[in-house]
Amino acid sequence: GLTDWAIARFHRAIESGRIVAVKGIGGFHLACDAMNAVAVEKLRERKGRVDKPFAVMVRDVAQAERFARVDVAERSLLESPQRPIVLLEAAPADEKMRRMCERIAPGNRFVGVMLAYSPLHYRLVGDTPIVMTSGNRADEPIARTNGEARERLADLADAFLLHDRTIEVVCDDSVVRCASGELLPVRRSRGYAPLPVRLSGSGRNVLAVGGEIKATFCLARDDVAYMSQHIGDMENMETLEALQRGVDHFRRLYGVDLEVIAADLHPGYLSSRWAEQLAQSMGVPLIRVQHHWAHVASLAVEHGLSPTETMIGVCFDGTGYGTDGTIWGGEFLAAAGGGFDRVAHLSPFSSPGGDASIRHPWRVALSLLQQHSLPWDASLPPVSACPQPDRDVFLRQLERRLNCVPTSSMGRLFDAVASLIGVRHSITYEAQAAMELEALAASCTVGRDIGGYAIRLTSGWPLEIETGGLIRSVCRDLLGGVDRPTIAARFHVSIAEMVAAVCRKVRECYGIDRVGLTGGVFQNVLLLQLTRDRLEAAGFEILTHRVVPPNDGGLALGQAAVAR
Repeated sequence: GLTDWAIARFHRAIESGRIVAVKGIGGFHLACDAMNAVAVEKLRERKGRVDKPFAVMVRDVAQAERFARVDVAERSLLESPQRPIVLLEAAPADEKMRRMCERIAPGNRFVGVMLAYSPLHYRLVGDTPIVMTSGNRADEPIARTNGEARERLADLADAFLLHDRTIEVVCDDSVVRCASGELLPVRRSRGYAPLPVRLSGSGRNVLAVGGEIKATFCLARDDVAYMSQHIGDMENMETLEALQRGVDHFRRLYGVDLEVIAADLHPGYLSSRWAEQLAQSMGVPLIRVQHHWAHVASLAVEHGLSPTETMIGVCFDGTGYGTDGTIWGGEFLAAAGGGFDRVAHLSPFSSPGGDASIRHPWRVALSLLQQHSLPWDASLPPVSACPQPDRDVFLRQLERRLNCVPTSSMGRLFDAVASLIGVRHSITYEAQAAMELEALAASCTVGRDIGGYAIRLTSGWPLEIETGGLIRSVCRDLLGGVDRPTIAARFHVSIAEMVAAVCRKVRECYGIDRVGLTGGVFQNVLLLQLTRDRLEAAGFEILTHRVVPPNDGGLALGQAAVAR
């Protein structure tokens, strides 16, 4: 019949190196043969996706095991009804599979793998893995209708595989990792959203709109919170319109009259500005929730803690607007009674150029060297990566403090160390430098007892975590000939030991023996495990994410809880 003809044409197109836009159950994918180097490179060029990993779809776990390690917990996730993308450690069985892994996930020790999850997919997947990436242009929502796909994907796809079933709600694939044999959500979407999250009590009806990146929203009613699927990064009107459509759909679905709207404290976020306009038009209060407090609150909610229960929230991420107007990101919050005290944080350093420092980690690396009076030795990778004329201009910028945004961001510290040891000086997708640093460190820590670098804590309050000694030690090791994997591993161990040291001091002052680990940096499973080991040895109860992601995809849940 016609279906068999269409499936056969799909297979011929894939085998000949073409890219096919495939309509699924939650939107469109762009598909190609993962073993075909030319096809994968063509897909990267068309999507403008230079290094960011692609997910692949396989027929069964046995096929995945040809290029990745799959333990019992990961097999269970792969085969679960939710059928998420599971990040598996690459372990190619032969040279062809090794090259495939390098193509689909360059510089990464993990590959994203999912099993077929619809009848159509079972017909599409054959003897080789298929790249299945979101059917959209960079920073745009996924195409939903046949008409949208033909218009928006015309110069991305060589062919289209369509069906006549309507997709009411666009829903990306969910992404998960395994940490110590337990689920760690990275993107909560198809299969998981909008399954309800139980709240500790009833309260007002709240809409929380999340942050700027990895945006989701949350609708709280009675004693239940409904988290939306992944929306995207709030960087353009198309994604903002997708947020609006999603909110309207949820309000109709759950019959909620909004009484409060919650948004991030940052004044420049598109989502926050939209929330302000919505609150004014509806005549309801808008509550702005500090970014890291929302992260900690989301973790408390998913573990069923009431607002009166205490926790030391360790929140490490890239960017979050602080109550003092600076950029936070390396935070220890003592949480109790529906509020928090900022009890410790990384000592602030300059993030020259704001967003430019996120895209170019060498800028933060050189800034830290200058702040700690360390010479810009030409043999240091970030120094050699910056041409001399640019270096002179940049030094003047630092000396005059021009557009030098102070930050306590742990994410930027990871980026800086990645640049210092020559892992990555510029990125093409979020957290690329930190992920590659984790991969390098993980290759060294297996079966070895690695010691960390000393990190000094100030004697004042809140505690400040000094980075000067850490940066000096990294430079000393690098210039002394210590190999990069060892330095990367020592850095990870140092951060884990620092977390335990700070938590012990906070326990002495506050009597809190429960620690929650949250924020996007704790997607790093090596850091998460090292930190857990040290906190457990110190007698702490440890909470980590199992329901919503530690990244900004879980932010809205915490905002809703705080707003109540």
